[in-house]
Amino acid sequence: MADLQSFKCPNCGGAVQFDSGLQKLKCPYCDSELVISDVLDYETSCKKDGQDRFDWEKNAAPDWTPGEADRLHSYVCQSCGGEIVGDETVAAMTCPFCDNPVVMTQKVTGTLRPEYVIPFKLDKAAAKEALRRHYEKKRLLPKVFKEENHIDEIRGVYVPFWLFDADADADLRYRATRVRSWSDSNYIYTETQYYALLRAGNIGFDKVPADGSTKMPDDLMESIEPFDYSEAVDFNTAYLAGYLANKYDVTAEQSAERANNRIRRSTEKAFASTISGYSSVVPEGGNIQLANGKSHYALLPVWLLNTTWNGQKYTFAMNGQTGKFVGNLPMDKGAYTRWLLGLLGVFSAAALAVCWLWWMLTGG
Repeated sequence: MADLQSFKCPNCGGAVQFDSGLQKLKCPYCDSELVISDVLDYETSCKKDGQDRFDWEKNAAPDWTPGEADRLHSYVCQSCGGEIVGDETVAAMTCPFCDNPVVMTQKVTGTLRPEYVIPFKLDKAAAKEALRRHYEKKRLLPKVFKEENHIDEIRGVYVPFWLFDADADADLRYRATRVRSWSDSNYIYTETQYYALLRAGNIGFDKVPADGSTKMPDDLMESIEPFDYSEAVDFNTAYLAGYLANKYDVTAEQSAERANNRIRRSTEKAFASTISGYSSVVPEGGNIQLANGKSHYALLPVWLLNTTWNGQKYTFAMNGQTGKFVGNLPMDKGAYTRWLLGLLGVFSAAALAVCWLWWMLTGG
């Protein structure tokens, strides 16, 4: 026995019927009149829901050339376990992540060679000045914190990043409404129109970043973005002279999910921005398919400062290319209490003024 096919109304979900007079499909429940091709497109889009595909090629970073890594050494922090790379001129030093001593362990082996590097454009003096500006106009910052901060411990570190390139093909569906109201001498009328919106297209992504170190907080690294990747150059060990390089401990495959999430959010945001003129728009479903997905290993410049105050660790970071500076600061609880009481006093005075004005206008 043959199967019967039915089509659902995109607006209310009811089964629609063909109206020979209209030459359209009509919903008997909400009276929507639908073009057949639009309903077929809608049905096709629904069948693709939940079928996202994010596939990436295996990383194919180049190998070290003979003798290229001979001057590079690997250092391991005895406290946090962070592993960094420096040239042979690096002597005794402290860990840029936790400020504890690190020791040299061995030559650099068993790691991929970076493909790209963005060289440092800003020096330590610029990082110190950025930290000073970061303190400015912070009324609730304890004064003693600034006085006891050891900003000489700022270090320039090349942070490992995986950069992802891909083309995203998306089919997304939204439910939208238009609402209008009017009235006469007896009633207020409200009309709500419902729409099923389809959006499909392709977006190319180039160098979507995900840091490859567990020692670097992801939110901290994302906060100093963006980097200007047009200034990235082919990697050469000469760029490491005078700086450190954090050795990656998160593979491209392990970082892919973060890249997927960023691509998904950016794609959804870009498609949603094409919709306007509706009272409400709600995402309903769809799918995103990636093609030509590739990853690249790169080192990006970051100035780092770790300092401990009152038993708590504070980490600051500055983009070594653009100068963008971020980091949490402690709060003077006494100053905060005084500020809060002052704010409450202002609101109380304003409330009393409003009450007095109301009393005067209403005649007491």
